[in-house]
Amino acid sequence: MQDRDLLQTHHAEEELRRHSESIGREFLSGFEAVEHIDRPAVSCFGSARASERSRPYELARETGRLFAEAGWAVVTGGGPGVMEAANRGCQETGGLSVGFGIELPHEQRTNGYCDLALTFDHFYARKTMFVKAAEGFCVFPGGFGTADELFESLTLIQTGKVIHFPVVLVGKTYWTPLLEWVRRSALADGMVSQDDLDLLTLTDEPRVALETVLDAYQPRDGRPSPHAPEKADAQ
Repeated sequence: MQDRDLLQTHHAEEELRRHSESIGREFLSGFEAVEHIDRPAVSCFGSARASERSRPYELARETGRLFAEAGWAVVTGGGPGVMEAANRGCQETGGLSVGFGIELPHEQRTNGYCDLALTFDHFYARKTMFVKAAEGFCVFPGGFGTADELFESLTLIQTGKVIHFPVVLVGKTYWTPLLEWVRRSALADGMVSQDDLDLLTLTDEPRVALETVLDAYQPRDGRPSPHAPEKADAQ
């Protein structure tokens, strides 16, 4: 667990250099893997603990299938549960199924439905690839890791780091309480704006998720972000 060591202790300069070089190599490997994705892609997130018979698994599998039919790649964290479901739906339909995994002491394993897979040691390198590879996010029910990906994507959009980047929450019953809290607390206290909430689409329908991402897709052409400079403070 390289991150655990790096984040919890002080190091000599030589050791810091070794860690930095290792992180750099991992970023390069990730960038090279992304270059092998030869079509637009969507990144899908959700719980590793969702069972095959669960509703989130079914929704993710159908979503993966629809994107594959549309000629898109599907990128996930490469693990079980929702990740497996999205990869599975994509691969079963003949699409390009991608898994960017992570070394963990529990829970994580690379599922058997990835055409292109890479396992990371560092979360931050892995998370960069989810964004770099994708034209949008589909977020299914999940825990802290899923919430982390959700809010990071919103921060990147809000601050103009990515553009034309739709975020779809799949599972109205699951996600509605979170959105209600945002409106009741963060929005009411002026911590976020209504424009920030408008970045999200909430649905129970995989086809709506597909259409939302496809409708927002524009090939990247270097145009400036539509988000105003005053939104640069995303705290």
